[in-house]
Amino acid sequence: MTSPRHAAFDILRQVEDGAFADLALDSALRRLKLNDPRDRALLTELVYGVLRRRGRLDFALSRCCRQPLAKLEPAVLRLLRLGAHQLLHLERIPAHAVLNETVNLARRLGLERATGLINGVLRRLAREHHDLAWPDAATAPRAHLEQALSLPGWLAGYLLDQFGHEEACLLAQALLEPAPFTLRANRLKTTRAELLESLAATGHEARATRYTEDGLILEKRGPAALPGDAEGLYQVQDQASQLIAPLLGARAGESILDACAAPGGKTTHLAALTDNRAKILALDLHPQRVDLINQGAARLGCAGIQARAWDMGHTPDFVPPGSLDRILVDAPCSGLGVLRRNPEIRWRRRHQDLCALAALQSAILAAAAPLLRPGGALLYAVCTFTREETEEVIAAFLEKHPDFVREDLREQTPASWQELFDEHGALRTLPHRHDGMDAFWAVRMRKR
Repeated sequence: MTSPRHAAFDILRQVEDGAFADLALDSALRRLKLNDPRDRALLTELVYGVLRRRGRLDFALSRCCRQPLAKLEPAVLRLLRLGAHQLLHLERIPAHAVLNETVNLARRLGLERATGLINGVLRRLAREHHDLAWPDAATAPRAHLEQALSLPGWLAGYLLDQFGHEEACLLAQALLEPAPFTLRANRLKTTRAELLESLAATGHEARATRYTEDGLILEKRGPAALPGDAEGLYQVQDQASQLIAPLLGARAGESILDACAAPGGKTTHLAALTDNRAKILALDLHPQRVDLINQGAARLGCAGIQARAWDMGHTPDFVPPGSLDRILVDAPCSGLGVLRRNPEIRWRRRHQDLCALAALQSAILAAAAPLLRPGGALLYAVCTFTREETEEVIAAFLEKHPDFVREDLREQTPASWQELFDEHGALRTLPHRHDGMDAFWAVRMRKR
């Protein structure tokens, strides 16, 4: 049987080759016979921990390895990172167990020639890690962001420029932590109060979200499965994501386009908010992801959703111009606001990606705009915080489309939500400020 450490090694190799961590991990958990919940938890922690903290791990390893890390075999460096993460961040695992397991795994992988190096580096790290001199946040903020808080250099500089060193460090620290496990009670079938009661009765500890009406955060799981999954009583959905559908302001009887809909969390939320009495067209580029929309809608009991594949870089020729009451463009983006959930993104994204993504986002907005009726509303949302993908995209869109006007979302939302908006009335959530939710940005525009 494959051990959690061996499985983590394989998943990290797949991620280095381009796989998505969450999909590779889910596949491994289904395939491997890890019956002990502790083994499943260890595998998850090893994969996500190494990906989140790679910069921090490499800084520590570089202080204990005579060779430059860049010159090591990729497999050897992967093993060292796995061992270093356990030594630095998993204090319940004894150091001697970490060393033995890592060296034995190297032998099983045919890396006998590297066992001396691996043993020596990790043994030194076990002795000296408490004395490592990490860069100081106040005097060397960029180095601190890169080496202590594990950000790539370009992103460290970007956060310092946009937020200043104190808030950049708070945000970077928040993005290192596991994201909360957040649910949206499906109001088509239950209420949040009823779902909280069911969770408590089955040994789970949960609390209501601070801002969203239907959200709850699972703070401690019990031994039993979550109640109501098969019945469609809830949708796994971050609190920031749960803010988006209400901001569109959809009503029963309206025609709505969700332009970039998969996997369908916001689509089904729109159906629930309109009590299944809206006509919702849900589009996505990939046919296999359209299947996810249909599956989610069926599980949750959502009606009125038509899902189909379409490239929203072009205006859909099957939708009459001016026929839609509301449009949601939850656009593809850099994903920097969800680094906790997709940690491999921090090592894949480059600064130059932002301009290419902004061009794609602008094309989608331009393709959607003709479909909206006069007086209709268009909500643009992204799970990131970069200027290029937020304010600059909207400024360029409004310059080219004078028939649209930007709205102040503070005038449309409850008093308890006011701290979620910036001085221009755009939604701007950050995990270290707002109940641990993901970093999202959204603005609503109305067609004159």
